[in-house]
Amino acid sequence: LFLTATRLELLEETAALAEERGAKVAVHRADVAVRAQVDAMVEAALAAFGTIDVLVNNAGVYQAARLVDIAPEDFDRVMKVNVYGAFHVMQQVLRHMQAQRRGKVVNIASTAGKWGSMNQSAYNASKHAVVGLTRCAALEMGGFGITVNAICPGFVQTDMLEAFRGHADILGVPFEQVMQGALARVPLKRFLQPQEIAHLAVYLAAAESDGMTGQTLLLDGGMLMV
Repeated sequence: LFLTATRLELLEETAALAEERGAKVAVHRADVAVRAQVDAMVEAALAAFGTIDVLVNNAGVYQAARLVDIAPEDFDRVMKVNVYGAFHVMQQVLRHMQAQRRGKVVNIASTAGKWGSMNQSAYNASKHAVVGLTRCAALEMGGFGITVNAICPGFVQTDMLEAFRGHADILGVPFEQVMQGALARVPLKRFLQPQEIAHLAVYLAAAESDGMTGQTLLLDGGMLMV
């Protein structure tokens, strides 16, 4: 495993957990919004392991704001991480995968990439873009034996849920009320756990999914049925 993120202490914590399970792990701090850091990251991954067989694009940021209120720099940051980050990493890694004529790419999009939402135009626009990138890359890479798919999670119990406090501020209601409203939209009546998303990512990285590409798979407790 080659793990990368902006916070080295969290990378090392995750690496320790993986190593306990017998994995060989290397960590590398990088901001995927910065092209030079992505170039260095990919070079480090190849230096560590010699090949890249699976890419999971999981970096993301969230900003709650009305379209008429969001600051351009905030909109720009969401796009740089969520869209350009995925683009930078995919472009570099796919060049390597093309040469070896095999590989798996798993992009983490969102239900926000499938429909419109109130007060999160930047996030929705970014995740729609990730869905589009996934489909286009799948078409271009199919002839090289490379599959490209995306997972579209709904509400997952992670730190990102804290960003929904921005909705509470916009609506002028308690944060708990926003969370209750979110939960009411989920037929299973619970938020998903991170490992549930991980299980699907593992499937998309495995040989069992070799016949699947260009797909955007909803994993949202039934919130969106399309």
